[in-house]
Amino acid sequence: MCWRIWHLARKKKQLEWEDLQRLTNRRLEQEQGRKDVTEDMSEDLSEGEKGDVLGETPTLDSPRKRFQRNFSNLEVWSDSNKEKKLYIILVSLHGLVRGENMELGRDSDTGGQIKYVVELAKALAKMPGVYRVDLFTRQIASPEVDWSYGEPTEMLNTGAEDGDDADLGESSGAYIIRIPLGPRDKYLRKELLWPYIQEFVDGALAHIINMSKALGQQIGGGQPVWPYVIHGHYADAGDSAALLSGALNVPMVLTGHSLGRNKLEQLIKQGRQSKEDINSTYRIMRRIEGEELSLDAAELVITSTKQEIDEQWGLYDGFDVKLEKVLRARARRGVNCHGRYMPRMAVIPPGMDFSNVVAQEDTADADGDLAALTNADGQSPKAIPTIWS
Repeated sequence: MCWRIWHLARKKKQLEWEDLQRLTNRRLEQEQGRKDVTEDMSEDLSEGEKGDVLGETPTLDSPRKRFQRNFSNLEVWSDSNKEKKLYIILVSLHGLVRGENMELGRDSDTGGQIKYVVELAKALAKMPGVYRVDLFTRQIASPEVDWSYGEPTEMLNTGAEDGDDADLGESSGAYIIRIPLGPRDKYLRKELLWPYIQEFVDGALAHIINMSKALGQQIGGGQPVWPYVIHGHYADAGDSAALLSGALNVPMVLTGHSLGRNKLEQLIKQGRQSKEDINSTYRIMRRIEGEELSLDAAELVITSTKQEIDEQWGLYDGFDVKLEKVLRARARRGVNCHGRYMPRMAVIPPGMDFSNVVAQEDTADADGDLAALTNADGQSPKAIPTIWS
């Protein structure tokens, strides 16, 4: 027994040392690559751009100007958007998703993310200028779960509460759209859904094409109304949203909720499983692949904290904090980025409840990448990102 304990302790230290070596080598490579890229791209930067890259903040006259500087390619949601009639898609594949009587905590896949995306869909549909919001998820017709998860469509709300009846067509509002994904008669945990992603994408494309034609007859003057943005939640939905975004040429937004590389590091540090066992149990490498693909396709990534940006997304090949600042500075000034691209990261505090969010009549605050929203008590929840223009 003593020998076994000594051997396990020795094995754990060896794994920790190997992990430390791997991280050190990776950071050295990233630092060198970042240094080379920054030097190459700084040759034709103006003095103002160089100051921005180094983190120097010039003096601004007002918070409003600061908002315009930091988020110059994002438009504040205001009264001018009320005349728009946008079609928005959210994607959240795993778990049990329904609008009422949510079974939160039933398993590890049915938790806070389910409530988050449902309340987000409801709140978005109430925004002036948004005509329809579809929340795509998996259809499950299994005796293991309630019959409601097998219904193809579920209405969440009818849209803007203060809108005129003339503005509310038969297809307006927020809906849960359940698409077949894998075996229909069996509930699967998220790690087992990866082989069926393409099946979901095919079904989602068929729905989008049909809905775009229907919306075209209602609000598009006979021309199809295509989605304005596709927002994926978690790695599996991000993978799907990236494929949909590419097929439709529609901007993509990503919310990771939790990240595979960070989880892999934590599990390796525990020393209870080998990397092969971890991958077999959690399909962690396929998840990381999906997250990298999502980063390549996304224009905006919603995060919970600054730490998530620096220490979690910073582990990914598709995102580098310093290089993103350089690219953003160059893009604002119309300077050549040499074909390089990196998504914007925006922080929204965790634990937001969208159920009491109502549209605000005036323009957004100057806090950053947020829509003009307010709670019933008049306090800004900082909940919904301004991702439309």
